[in-house]
Amino acid sequence: MIQGIWGRKVGMTQVFADDNAVVPVTVVDTSGWFVTQIKTQEVDGYTAIQVACLRKKYQGQPFAQEWLKKLKQYCLFIKEISVSALPEGLIVGSVVDLGTILAKDDSVDATGITKGCGFAGVVRRYGFAGGPKSHGSTFGKRPGSMGNMRATGKVIKGKRLPGHMGDKQRTVQKLQVVQVRSEDSIVLVKGSMAGKPGSLVFLRKRG
Repeated sequence: MIQGIWGRKVGMTQVFADDNAVVPVTVVDTSGWFVTQIKTQEVDGYTAIQVACLRKKYQGQPFAQEWLKKLKQYCLFIKEISVSALPEGLIVGSVVDLGTILAKDDSVDATGITKGCGFAGVVRRYGFAGGPKSHGSTFGKRPGSMGNMRATGKVIKGKRLPGHMGDKQRTVQKLQVVQVRSEDSIVLVKGSMAGKPGSLVFLRKRG
């Protein structure tokens, strides 16, 4: 059984539930993924499938062996998906079928890369209160005391200081699948997940 699926985050929208309640959802596009390699316990030491996402201009074309020889030329992403058992009939070149992996009301964990915000100070990065902001003060957004230990004059490791903000892998757990549109390779997941529109996300089925 395939335990998850890769896709690209399209963005967020709203749909109506059966009771006419408005539900915020994240749209994930799973089109263009196909199997490039099947890894087995006997050969590789673990069971998994390697998948790749075709570039947009090659999507919709029949599978060609040349794609496997020049993956970087024809594909945007190359990833692996762990499987508990290999599905019957799965061969290299098979299209990853969304409908056989996820279904409505399934619970998934969504993993993505957060938006990068560049170099940021402690007030923006960690929410520090900062110093006085009036009467000519220049201490408004400084980190303040470093908390030196005794007479060593060294900064403690792990101290929260200015630096690169965002661009970290984050996982949001227990999200509900609202709709699965197999014909369009689209899945709607309730709530938000890490990443900007167009970024890569992985939906891992729970249970």
